[in-house]
Amino acid sequence: MKMLRHCGAALLVCCAFAALFLGCTKQKTAEDTVTIGAVFPLSGQVAFYGTESRDGALLAIDEINAAGGLLGKKLTLLAEDDEGDGAKALSAFTKLTTRDKVSFILGSSTSGATMAMTQQAQQNKVILISPSATNVDVTKPGDFIFRACFIDPFQGIVGADFAYETLNARRAAVLYDAGADYNTGLADEFKKEFLKIGGQVVADEAYQTNDKDFNAQITRIKAANPDVVYLPNYYNDVALQANQLRDQGVGIPLIGGDGWDGLVDNTGDEALNGFWSAGFAADTTDPKGQTFVSAYRAKFNKSASQFAALGYDTMMLVADGIKAAGSFDTAAVKDAMAKLSGAYVTGNIRFDADRNPIKGAAILEIVRDTSGKLVNSYKTTVNPK
Repeated sequence: MKMLRHCGAALLVCCAFAALFLGCTKQKTAEDTVTIGAVFPLSGQVAFYGTESRDGALLAIDEINAAGGLLGKKLTLLAEDDEGDGAKALSAFTKLTTRDKVSFILGSSTSGATMAMTQQAQQNKVILISPSATNVDVTKPGDFIFRACFIDPFQGIVGADFAYETLNARRAAVLYDAGADYNTGLADEFKKEFLKIGGQVVADEAYQTNDKDFNAQITRIKAANPDVVYLPNYYNDVALQANQLRDQGVGIPLIGGDGWDGLVDNTGDEALNGFWSAGFAADTTDPKGQTFVSAYRAKFNKSASQFAALGYDTMMLVADGIKAAGSFDTAAVKDAMAKLSGAYVTGNIRFDADRNPIKGAAILEIVRDTSGKLVNSYKTTVNPK
C-alpha cells in the first residue's frame, strides 16, 4: 500500500509538472505568434476574388515566417467569409476584433463590403487594408484605412484613354450595373474622360443587380453604332453580356476593369477582342513578379491572378509597416505604412495623402494560347499622368 501511495504521489507530481510545462509551452507559443485577420468573399458570386487574395496573403506569410517572422514573432492568418455582403463583412470584422483580438485586417475584396468595416476600423484603431476595393470613398473614414489597388477613377480613365489612343475608338457605349458602387464609379469616370479627350458616348445603358437578360440594352447599343463597349462589371455578368452582344452581331472590342478577373474561366470565344485593366499580369517580365508567379504556382498548383498578387502585396505592405515602425502598435504602424515607397509584386508603390497607392495599371487582352486555351495576355501599361 505504501508503495502504491508513493507511486500515486509521484504520478501526481509528474502530472503537475507536465501540466505546467504544457501550459507554459502553450502560453509561449501564443505570445510568439501574431494573428492577422482577413475578411474576404470565400463563397458566393465573387468568391474567386477572395480566395485568390487569401492565398496570396498565405504565401506572403509563409515567406515572412521562413525568413524569421516579424520582430521575433511568427504570423498566422485567420480568414472569415463575408460572401461579398456588407453586413456579413461587418459581422466578421466584429468577431475578429472582439473575440480574436486582431489589430490588422486584410480585406475585403469588393468596395461595398470593405466600406461596411471602415468606420469601425478607424474608431477602434484597427489597420484595415484592402487588396482590391477600388471605390474612391474606401479610405475616407481615416488614416487607419489603406488599399493596395488603384482607385475607380483611375481605372475609368485608363479604359477611356486606352480606347481612344490605342484602339482609335471615337464612339463608345457603356453598359453597367446601376446598383453597385464599383460599376457606377468606373462607368462615370470612363464617360467623363472619354468626352474630355474628344470621344462621344453614344449609348449609356444601365441594368439592375442580378439581371440576366441584357438584350434590350444591347439592341439600343447596336443601333448607336459604337466603336467599343465599356463593361465595368464583374466577370459573371460580363460573361453573359459578351455572349448576348456577340449573338446580336456586335463584334467590336469590349473593355472593362479588374472585375473581369476570372472571366477567361467562365466564357468562350465571345470574350475575344476583350481588354481589361488589371493590377497585375501573370506573364510579367519583372523579376520580382516572376518570382512570385513561380512561388504561387509551386504552393497552389495554379496560375497567379491579379487578386493573388494584390493579396500578397497587401500582406507585405503591412509587414513592411510593422518592420519600419519596429512595433505592432497600430498607431505607429499606420504612420510608417503611409511613408512606404518601394518595389512590390504589382509594381512600385507609394501612398498619396488618402493612402491610395500611386501605381500603374496593366492592360490585358483575352486571347487563345497555342493550346487553344483562353488566357489573359499582357498588352500594355498605362501609368498615372
